[in-house]
Amino acid sequence: MGVLWLDEVDKDDVSLVGGKGANLGELLRLGIPVPEGFVVDANTFKQFIEGTGLKDKIMEILDDVDVNNMSELEEASKKIREMIEKVPMPKEIEEEIKKAYRQLCEEAGEEVYVAVRSSATAEDLPSASFAGQQETYLNVKGEDEVVDKVKKCWSSLYTPRAIFYRVQQGFRHENVSIAVVVQKMVNSEKSGVMFTSHPVTGEKIAIIEAIFGLGEAIVSGAVTPDHYEYDRIQRKLIKVQVAYKKFMLTRQDGKTVKVELGEKGKERVLSEKEIEELVKLGEVIEEHYGHPQDVEWAVEKGKIYIVQSRPITTIKGKVEVSDVEEGEILVKGLGASPGIGIGKVKIVLNPDEINKVEEGDVLVTTMTTPDMVPAMRMASAIVTDEGGLTCHAAIVSRELGIPAVVGTGNATKVLKDGMIVTVDGDKGLVYKGALKEKKKVEVKAVAIAPQIITATEVKVNISIPDVAEKVAKETNADGVGLLRIEHMVLSLKKHPMKYIKDGEIDVYVDKLYKGLKKVVKAFYPKPVWIRTLDAPTDEFRSMEGGEDEPIESNPMLGYRGIRRDLREEEHFRAEMRAIKKLIDEGYTNVGIMLPLVTRVEEVKRAKELALEEGIPLDRIDFGIMVETPACALIIEDIIKECGITFISFGTNDLTQYTLAVDRNNENVAYLYSEKHPAVLKLIEHVINVCKKYGVKTSICGQAGSDPKFAEMLVRMGIDSISANPDAVQRVREAVARIEKKIMLEKLRELKF
Repeated sequence: MGVLWLDEVDKDDVSLVGGKGANLGELLRLGIPVPEGFVVDANTFKQFIEGTGLKDKIMEILDDVDVNNMSELEEASKKIREMIEKVPMPKEIEEEIKKAYRQLCEEAGEEVYVAVRSSATAEDLPSASFAGQQETYLNVKGEDEVVDKVKKCWSSLYTPRAIFYRVQQGFRHENVSIAVVVQKMVNSEKSGVMFTSHPVTGEKIAIIEAIFGLGEAIVSGAVTPDHYEYDRIQRKLIKVQVAYKKFMLTRQDGKTVKVELGEKGKERVLSEKEIEELVKLGEVIEEHYGHPQDVEWAVEKGKIYIVQSRPITTIKGKVEVSDVEEGEILVKGLGASPGIGIGKVKIVLNPDEINKVEEGDVLVTTMTTPDMVPAMRMASAIVTDEGGLTCHAAIVSRELGIPAVVGTGNATKVLKDGMIVTVDGDKGLVYKGALKEKKKVEVKAVAIAPQIITATEVKVNISIPDVAEKVAKETNADGVGLLRIEHMVLSLKKHPMKYIKDGEIDVYVDKLYKGLKKVVKAFYPKPVWIRTLDAPTDEFRSMEGGEDEPIESNPMLGYRGIRRDLREEEHFRAEMRAIKKLIDEGYTNVGIMLPLVTRVEEVKRAKELALEEGIPLDRIDFGIMVETPACALIIEDIIKECGITFISFGTNDLTQYTLAVDRNNENVAYLYSEKHPAVLKLIEHVINVCKKYGVKTSICGQAGSDPKFAEMLVRMGIDSISANPDAVQRVREAVARIEKKIMLEKLRELKF
């Protein structure tokens, strides 16, 4: 119970040891030099808050908080963290942590310093980066101190930035737990971050940024690092920028201290040999994960250690290089996130001032912190004094798609509140005034994103209409295999049924229509399959008018999907009217997809309602999600009696319902596998039946983003695969390879 050693876990243990712990264990197994240590698992935290009665109190506070109100958010965070840190840790848990620390010391032959690092169960995922949301404590020594810092890491699951980020990313608080990594401390002489491939274009150029001392100073952006670029194709160093590192963090007398560097700060940190060694390690890690990595490293006594690796989530595959007319340059820095941003300067020197940032402002600061993310989301651009390509401001700006210039050295002094400026995130320049953007746009295609034509269509999943145009251009997907409308609906001011009860059904229909149009127009004439509303009751409850939502013990098995649509027919009709407006404008590339189907009668009734609302079902696709074993087993009846034209597998639900495994429950999550024989047999059965009747088959569940799973689907004969935007290119490449392999196998079977 409670403690696992890093060499006992791997990448499949995220639900148990969090993203950081799982990745470190995976790297150890790969033979990468990782400092040894152990993990206090996520179940231990869960037992702690449930056994002490804290969970209900925490959820009660979070249910009432408005995350967009910073003072309210900070007050909620403070209350929760104080509760967690005041309640004594159960003796059995405390003793197990102390025992593991003593073992770590015995193996080292002395009492060791450790890093105590948070590892959330929704962290370092390919689709979302939770880096910096929870706390890390360095140079911790002594078993009592380790226990104290573990509890502080637990409480950091509820920092304002962590609460805010989970809400923005659609993660439910009760479904995210936290593990804590306790790892032998590397008292580094040098440290830094490496992107194994370019973080925007994906080119095979390793970017390394380095400082003297502990890595905390580079990740936070407190020190502007040396910048090195290594061409992995030509195998040579192509860029070296030596920065003035004003200070370093190091351990002295058992404490982390700041040491001014003076002239030493102007010296180059890494030699060519060290750079080449880092690149080789990075290539091994990237090859293993099959995706470019963001790698943290440290050097102690000449030995390189890897202390973290996570997927890069910001690669675009191609970049539109913007340009503006000539103007007066106010400050120069490093172009960290591409694009042009124009707005009013707002100087923010500490997190307490973020409320002054309004929509469209240019946020100017010494360096952003995770607490500033709410303000960053509203900004038209970010400008910082410190930092490099791997600092917090750069990483978050790329993830948000906001232009950013970092490491200017003097932006907070030169720029003044209220000034209008133009920020060029490509060139790293800030101009005076609002300059006109030139019409000429250069599109840079890169080697990792060649145009590949496959017989099996590769589509994309979309939740947010505002990103549709960008996703359409960047992925060149064959259409949208899943357009989730619940994210659009849940972002509205009122519960959808309240619009209807208030006599504002036309207002609601218009909001749906406008959101849907952004996607349908961006992908026209490629198909866009719109899934009707599929959100559980607990997600509606916080909306105005949501107080009447039923309270369910397991909302995932409750009042959602087609069940809600057929009970609240007025709402389903509103969805159909929004889609009808699109069809009337000539957008016949839409398809209607019904979620959580378990009965023939459900599909029949939905079809009747669609026809009553004037939907020309003879001109568009009409299909269902296959997410339940019931649906898979009666698929032939549904096809015969309802005349559907397509199906799409929702493997997340199909897997958990087939295996009786709640994928969000840490106690049983290890049993969750889309590759279970029962799940695969259901999928294969449905594909075979659909082929018999000429019904198109697709997949839009998480498994579709896994190239290995995609290979199995292609062999089964699936017609299309819909993946998350960041996985479209990888899946397309995997599909192309397997299609060629199948053709080659058939050719070899022929006898001439």
